[in-house]
Amino acid sequence: MSENGFHVHGPHDHELEHAAQHEPRGFAGQLAVITAILATVGAFFSYMGGATQANAGILKNDAAIKKTEAGDQWNYYQSKSSKQALAELASELAPGEEQKAKYRDKAARYEKEKADIKAAAEKLEEQSRHFDEQSEAQMHTHHRWAQATTALQVSIALAAIALLTRKRWMEGATVVVGGIGVVLGGAAWLHL
Repeated sequence: MSENGFHVHGPHDHELEHAAQHEPRGFAGQLAVITAILATVGAFFSYMGGATQANAGILKNDAAIKKTEAGDQWNYYQSKSSKQALAELASELAPGEEQKAKYRDKAARYEKEKADIKAAAEKLEEQSRHFDEQSEAQMHTHHRWAQATTALQVSIALAAIALLTRKRWMEGATVVVGGIGVVLGGAAWLHL
């Protein structure tokens, strides 16, 4: 307070002046900016982690559907095998040559149908394997995003500790751990 050239500082004014003169070049401001950047990048990493986890689930579901369809085809193949075996038996037991030929033709038809069914079943199994591989790749990427997000969360916690303790080396630790998180996020982005 100034009156006729006489200036008196209150205790609060003195603390503010002291902090402005002795705080190392905007320490709190630097940490606030670092924390905001880490939180923004962390939000992106978290979103990507959730998206890859959802994609992995969808792909795993697609794999299960294709596996079920392949199982249906193999059951159909088995039924044709049973019909073929009965037709072959009937061709042996039939009384006339005309009847025997009829059952041999049926057995040959079942054999051809089985080949088509087998090819369809194997194609579905291959599709199932492909979806499984894609799902595993998505889960690997999800884990990378989760690791990156965790590192950024730890970095933000270190920033809070640095602000409370006013230790410059803690600010350095914040940046280093944040950097590790960004590297892990880059690995996830590159599917490493």
